[in-house]
Amino acid sequence: MKNLANCTPSEFLKQTNRIRKSVERWLKVTDIMNIRKRMPKGMPELTADLSEDEAQAVKAKRDEMLAEQVRLNVSAILDALLDEHPEETLEVLALCCFVEPENVDDFPVSAYLRTVTELLQDENVMDFFTLLASLVK
Repeated sequence: MKNLANCTPSEFLKQTNRIRKSVERWLKVTDIMNIRKRMPKGMPELTADLSEDEAQAVKAKRDEMLAEQVRLNVSAILDALLDEHPEETLEVLALCCFVEPENVDDFPVSAYLRTVTELLQDENVMDFFTLLASLVK
């Protein structure tokens, strides 16, 4: 399956612009960037008046609360991508694989999984996605 990691330079330019527009809409509708920023409520403060033992206990509690918040954020992101906005998510996936979004169901899931793995392992493609995400902030 053709994708951004194995296409020609001219295909890359045209397709990345289509993907850029789709990703911009996708990030807005899914609210992923804001979900990622969610922090736990009621996190204890590290203050200068704490003893060493108290400070370590506060740090441990903060780490525990942050780990739980990360789990909650990932779950919320997956809900947004897979349950609430699957059409938009599939559009981005299809475009990364040079498939027209209306034809996304013409290929088996295994083809997309292989392609996504290839894309995620390609450093240049990942740099591109990182750039896209930073431009939408």
